[in-house]
Amino acid sequence: MRHGSIPGASGRVRPLTLLGETVLHQPCAQVTDFGPDLARLVEDMFATMYAAQGVGLAANQVGEGLRVFVFDCEDDDDVRHVGHVVNPRLVEADGDVIRGPEGCLSLPGLEAGTPRFDHARVEGYDLGGEPVVIHGTGWFARCLQHECDHLEGRTYTERVTGWRRRKVLRQAARAPWASGSVPS
Repeated sequence: MRHGSIPGASGRVRPLTLLGETVLHQPCAQVTDFGPDLARLVEDMFATMYAAQGVGLAANQVGEGLRVFVFDCEDDDDVRHVGHVVNPRLVEADGDVIRGPEGCLSLPGLEAGTPRFDHARVEGYDLGGEPVVIHGTGWFARCLQHECDHLEGRTYTERVTGWRRRKVLRQAARAPWASGSVPS
């Protein structure tokens, strides 16, 4: 039996920002106000992530240029990790580099083999401003690195090289959701 509220249950689903939109390609600002607006944003982000069937979502993916992300992702041992991080810093990304399929809610329907470390450690804060440290391995480590990249204004397409990069950018430019301003 689950105790406590379900993340996103009181949130509203927000429109997703898509590849090419300015807010997605700029570094996000530090959160300085840990009040009710931040709590509402996190609830909305969970609701949006679940509605889009994602495993992670950064604030700039819903148009807010703030350093916040949420996640509901399993690691390679099938352990589920659910939470949020405010002002996260990727302090470790190490271990083996694994090229695996990676997609993004801001590039719907696309994915590319993207290299990521199989271990990551993120430090940041919770909604109350208390410090948190999150360790991830495998798929969850990929998620943590992906979301931290978003907060720096990067998408996974910037981690992909060669023909994989050309292919995913070509697909993005032709996608029905493309705005015509897909970065190269």
